Parts: sequence; C-alpha cells; structure tokens
Amino acid sequence: MKKLLSILIASTIGLGAYAQTGTSYTLEIEQWIKGRYAALKNTKSGWLNLAGLYWLEEGKNSFGSATGNNIVFPKSTVPAKAGYFELNNKTVTLVAEKDVALKVNGQGITGKLIYSPDSARNPVSSYGSMHWTIIKREDRIGIRLRNDQNESLLHFKGIDRYPADIAWKLDAILKEPLYPTTIPIKNVLGQTLQMKLLGKLIFTIQGKIYSLDAVEEGEELFVIFGDATNTKTTYGAGRFMYVPKPDGSGKTVVDFNKAFNPPCAFTPFATCPLPPQQNILPVAVTAGEKDYGKH
Repeated sequence: MKKLLSILIASTIGLGAYAQTGTSYTLEIEQWIKGRYAALKNTKSGWLNLAGLYWLEEGKNSFGSATGNNIVFPKSTVPAKAGYFELNNKTVTLVAEKDVALKVNGQGITGKLIYSPDSARNPVSSYGSMHWTIIKREDRIGIRLRNDQNESLLHFKGIDRYPADIAWKLDAILKEPLYPTTIPIKNVLGQTLQMKLLGKLIFTIQGKIYSLDAVEEGEELFVIFGDATNTKTTYGAGRFMYVPKPDGSGKTVVDFNKAFNPPCAFTPFATCPLPPQQNILPVAVTAGEKDYGKH
C-alpha cells in the first residue's frame, strides 16, 4: 500500500503537463459539455431520439401503428400496417406493404435484406421522421427505432451537474494485467458480456487509494463505475467515464468532472452495461453529471 501511495505521489510531481489554471479548466469542461450535448442530440447515434426497441422472433414480425401488429410503432408515425420483418437464421429482411413507401438508405424498397451477420454495414430503414437499424445483443436481434421529432430531443435543455472542480481531476497510474484477460460485465437485459480488461486505474481521493477496472473502447479507456451518490443525486445504476490511455510510464488522469450518465438515464430503449462490483466506490463522487429525468 505504501509503495502504491509513493508511486502516486511521484506521478503527481511528474504530471506537470496536466496542471491548469481554474479559468482554463472551466473552459475545458464547458467545451466538453458542448460536445456531450451534441453527441446526445445526434439523430444517427445519440440517445434523445430513441422511440422504441423491439426484439424479433424467428419468422415474420408484422409492424405498423395498429395494435394488431407483432411490433407496434408509436401512434401515427407509420401506417397501421406497414409491413413485416422476417428473421430467418440470424438474417433480417424488411418487406413493405403495398403502397407503403419504406426506404433503405434513402432508396425505396418493396423487400430487402437489411441485416446479416456477415455484413460490415447496418443500413438505415426509414419512413417519414422515423428511422431504424438492427441491433444484436448476444443471441437477441432487434429493431432500434428513432424519431427525429421525439419530445426528448425537441425539448432537451441540458443536464444538471456538479460545479466543475479541478480537485476531481486526479492523477492516476494504470496497472496492466499480467496477461490478456477479460472481465464479465452485466447489462440491463441480464446478459453477461466479456470485455477486454486493460488494467486497474489507481488513484487517491482525500489521501486514500482507490482503483477502477478499465476496459478497451477505441483509443481511450472506458470505465463503468458506481459511487455513494447513486440513487441520491446521480443515476442509480452508475455512470460512465473515458480516460486517456497512459503514457509510456503508465501515467494518466481520471477526471470525474467528465463522468456522464449512461443512455438508460435518458431512455428505456437502451441496453446499458452495469458497473462490476469492484468498480463501486465507497465514497461520494460529487463531480460530473447528476441524474436525469424519470428513467
């Protein structure tokens, strides 16, 4: 323990590049928030325009706005009977009803294969302001529906958050695993996913040493964590955070001011991972985004 503490103290001295004035740091967080909101409002990949999530059954799955369909889209968004999705051995074909102008990647169709496990692309199907893609979660294949006129998107006014505090920007060391390994991460569907473990982030809060397991996501480390603010001021199922990959000596920075809500805080139509037990901190992290909405 003393050795780890001495390493962290040494890293603090060696991370002069991260030193900032209060003003420059406040500007950095303001820019980060702008980027965060832009990502949430992105109609192709954001979370505010999600309007439905429908898991397909093998065979034909009729869809439309009428209640008699297997899949019922929101009222008045598509015709009463719009067509059907056919799930056949992990492939999905979209078939339109006569005179229903469904499109795939902007082109009109009567019937088209829209998903195959071998396909590198996931085409966008659409009707009016509604558009949807296929998602796969383990052995389940479903329709992720988006509405560019969604109330959550049109009336988004921001997210409550703790005031930016540079004291929550912490020097850290990444302790890499001795050999390649994965850790099990559960999601809200009850599924367990194996994610590549990049190591433990070790840092101090008020003189005490804590750690968080970090997994791989693109060019950054990804952390799913919980803390003592959950269900009180922050989202009950924890928050997410990205961390820069460390330098050659393993040094990086954990910035809790950039902790953000998972998609499930904004919509019931997301499939969020949950923090593993070892990533639930016994302290209150009073930084980053607070809870949002009623989900």
